[in-house]
Amino acid sequence: MNPDIARERQDASFDVEKLTYILDGGPEKTRRRREIESLVFSDPDFNEEDPNFLSRSERYDQAVRKSAQMVLKLREYGIADPEEIYYYKSCVHPGRPSPLDLHLAMFLPTLLNQATPAQMDRFFMPAWNLEIIGTYAQTEIGHGTHLRGLETTATYDPATQEFVLNSPTVSSIKWWPGGLGKTSNHAIVLAQLYSLGNRHGLHAFIVPIRDMTTHEPLPGIVVGDIGPKFGFNEVDNGFLKLENVRIPRENMLMKYSKVEPDGTYVKPPSSKLTYGTMVFVRSMIVGESARALSKSCTIAIRYSAVRHQSEIRPGEPEPQILDYQTQQYKLFPLLAMAYAFTFVGQYMTEIYHRISDDINQGDFSQLPELHALSAGLKAFTTWETNSAIEVCRMSCGGHGYSRSSALPDIYVEFTPTCTYEGENTVMMLQTARYLVKSYRQAKAGQQLSGIVSYLNESQDRRVQPHAVAARPPVVDINDLSSLVEVYKQRAAILVEMAAKSIQQELQRRKSQEDAWNNSAIDLVRASDAHCHYVVVKVFNDKLKGVGDTAIHSVLSTLALLYAMHGITKNSGDFLLAALVSVPQVLQISVRMKELLSQLRPNVVALVDAFDIHDKKLNSVLGRYDGNVYEHMFEWARRSPLNATEVHESFQKYLKPLRSKL
Repeated sequence: MNPDIARERQDASFDVEKLTYILDGGPEKTRRRREIESLVFSDPDFNEEDPNFLSRSERYDQAVRKSAQMVLKLREYGIADPEEIYYYKSCVHPGRPSPLDLHLAMFLPTLLNQATPAQMDRFFMPAWNLEIIGTYAQTEIGHGTHLRGLETTATYDPATQEFVLNSPTVSSIKWWPGGLGKTSNHAIVLAQLYSLGNRHGLHAFIVPIRDMTTHEPLPGIVVGDIGPKFGFNEVDNGFLKLENVRIPRENMLMKYSKVEPDGTYVKPPSSKLTYGTMVFVRSMIVGESARALSKSCTIAIRYSAVRHQSEIRPGEPEPQILDYQTQQYKLFPLLAMAYAFTFVGQYMTEIYHRISDDINQGDFSQLPELHALSAGLKAFTTWETNSAIEVCRMSCGGHGYSRSSALPDIYVEFTPTCTYEGENTVMMLQTARYLVKSYRQAKAGQQLSGIVSYLNESQDRRVQPHAVAARPPVVDINDLSSLVEVYKQRAAILVEMAAKSIQQELQRRKSQEDAWNNSAIDLVRASDAHCHYVVVKVFNDKLKGVGDTAIHSVLSTLALLYAMHGITKNSGDFLLAALVSVPQVLQISVRMKELLSQLRPNVVALVDAFDIHDKKLNSVLGRYDGNVYEHMFEWARRSPLNATEVHESFQKYLKPLRSKL
């Protein structure tokens, strides 16, 4: 054990294990998670070559091999709980996507949510046993987030009781679905439904794409891999072109809407029902943000504890870089954010399960709020995390640029979350649509419930942006509940400003659509403020349930740092709305420095509480034992370029060059 990191752990003021239980959702969850980890990490069938030293094809091959083993082991151990399957998978493919991800996370859940009992009988068990390997083909080369623009067609032919699927244009070719290129033999294809000459919008169809025995593409199917990407080297993201592909009528997912044998279309009870899978995945992504950020903070903070550099006082030993205030200012607010996002991830999961139960009982009243919340928080947490990972990488200096640090990989594997399952700006605008609608309802005197109920209060108070000096703010900057209130008022004011911007545009005789587009910057800011409020509020609410005094104290410091950092970063909003005064913003800056010093003895213990196994972290810099340099040297020696002392290029080019010069 590196002596610096051992000393850091001795200095901690709280019980790390108890905090781990809070982060996991209870001691039983922690015990089970560790049990699953040891099942995977002690299993020689999951040993692997370091992917950093493999070609793309080798990485895909290794990922498929491990995925196949994983399916066998899940059966062997009887692991069937979706959370446990997800966790087992994250140990088998630590920090990396796999070719079966869409089969497990999209294909199977979509069957569960949208298939009829008869369809479940036909498709679910073969898919569960991986005779059917599926993907979810929604995105096209010409359209992603704008689903109504998708061009793939499914035209019903009553004479044969079949749907005929086509990709009528180049831009309608399905593009990006994971596992589509080489792995899957079926796809749930989203296509515009046409029946008896009428168009009925997007519906989901189960389409066989490869022969179940030979795995060759079926007639009318043009399928393949889309080529190298920024990351995701293990995954065969694919393209799919459909040329008059016929499927039986029963292959349309018909739990909610259906086409009768004669071609009659039956509408679903709610147009938002098919959002179920999407909302689930977006809720998961909020948790993913927390995990990616926790990993990045663990690596950067542990490394900062063992790395010594420069001088604070001439002639004295080089200090740990964690002692520099600038390093603390870079990393500690991100650590606070990792905790905030972990708690908001737990909150999203709870809400999703609660509302799913309502939906199963035919109550769709909460769906619009869940949709708006999952869209906004997905965008808010992924944008923030995406920037934060890069700050963590740069705070590790040159070694952060090495793949051995794991930070470049964490970044490239995480950054697509800003785009997939709904491009972030579009997600923020969807949330804004809900906020503006709620604001108008509150203005009309309607009582709102749920997370937007604060828009009623702003009507009662008639909150108006004032000149800064107009009213002295009554806020105690050291009281977290008081800061939650300030975030709430900021959200209310920015929602009101966005709604008024639309009104002003309409008064200038602009159309609804132009008024919306011309207010889009304000709308995104309103959604951002709303999400920021939710995150701060959830952190504060979480503290109320923490009984351990030492843990409560350190989490309160983190929560205060998170809230204050947000105010300094967005001080313009808070000052313009006269929610805080200029002297208070200055006070917050001073107070934040005190919080950094207060947290300093506990930060290594705070990242230890995430309890990320070295094999999951996969980072030379973030190792639990802190023995960074020895392992970095060892890692470099394994590089394929070091397989021979003299590389063949020397004989081929450099040596002959001498005789030519």
